[in-house]
Amino acid sequence: MRVIGLISGTSVDGIDAALVEITGDDLDIQVQLIANQTYPYPEALRSQILDVCAGQALNLEQMAQLDDAIATEFSQAALAIQEQTGQRAELIGSHGQTVYHRPPADDLGYTVQWGRGAAIASQTQIPTISNFRQADLAASGQGAPLVSRIDVALLSHPHKWRCVQNLGGIGNVTAIPPRSAPHWLEQVKGWDTGPGNVLLDLAIVQLTSGQQTYDPGGQWAAQGQPCFELVHQWLEHPFFAQTPPKSTGRELFSPDYLAQCWQDAQAYTLNPADWLATLTELTALSVAQSYKQFLTTQPDEVLLCGGGSYNDYLQQRLAEHLQPATVLTTNDVGLDADAKEAIAFAVLGYWRWRRNTPGNLPAVTGATAAISLGDFHPVYRA
Repeated sequence: MRVIGLISGTSVDGIDAALVEITGDDLDIQVQLIANQTYPYPEALRSQILDVCAGQALNLEQMAQLDDAIATEFSQAALAIQEQTGQRAELIGSHGQTVYHRPPADDLGYTVQWGRGAAIASQTQIPTISNFRQADLAASGQGAPLVSRIDVALLSHPHKWRCVQNLGGIGNVTAIPPRSAPHWLEQVKGWDTGPGNVLLDLAIVQLTSGQQTYDPGGQWAAQGQPCFELVHQWLEHPFFAQTPPKSTGRELFSPDYLAQCWQDAQAYTLNPADWLATLTELTALSVAQSYKQFLTTQPDEVLLCGGGSYNDYLQQRLAEHLQPATVLTTNDVGLDADAKEAIAFAVLGYWRWRRNTPGNLPAVTGATAAISLGDFHPVYRA
């Protein structure tokens, strides 16, 4: 079945689209990547989304307009990738754009992804699965991370312990035992590790007055020296000690959070490169610390994906802290790191299409059951 996966992550860089051919069933699936592309948001729309993520109030009409504008961009991405390949998809799995995520505490969590599936189905004339996180939340889960079951299906190894570490705006990990281990699937773990690129990207925007949105390859940060006293102070935040299942987002690691980090840094003499190196170290150490805290067996390999997998300096810092594990990217094992998140939602859509195939891992999200995820939006032709 040819399926398009669509997602815009917490970095709000644009819409990642992947057209794939999926065969097989449940965890025994094969995925062939036909094409993938990132379609940037118009700058005005991206700014609106970031403002909402930062807490800007909207009335209902404005919310509807923004939801529809995002859906239109997602539809255009789906149409464009089909035009690029000359191949027609049979199904779309669309994550949408997260604008708010509140993990469960004393009651169910709450999450909002804009870019409604019904509009995408109508505009593309392709059945669309969307709203993947709601069912897991309804089952008392975190609604995140949702990629872990796909990581198990596509990246588990016969003999090696692997951690698949996504470095989008927010970081998340899936820890996968070797398939040869007894009851291996029951031992899979996963959680949000904390900031991935979000604080670094916000800092770059501030340092360059908006002329840059990220630090290519981490080249600027690599010129600095991290302030370890600050990093260890920041790692005292309760989120890092919280036992999984756990999830987070821009609601916590926000411009306000970065402003507080900047205030903390005034006690030290940091130049801009030192500041970026220190924020990079927070991401790297938060990942490494979480592995040591929450895994009884440390990984043989760590496979990076997401935008942060192209940050050479961040990769170096992770390799330093995660020794003796080998740090690679999913590219190195045959899964395109650029396309991986979009592929994940194509697979989740495919599993939902097959109706009885669960999309979540309760051990990762904390849900009370393994359940099918997503709302189905058919095509209504005139």
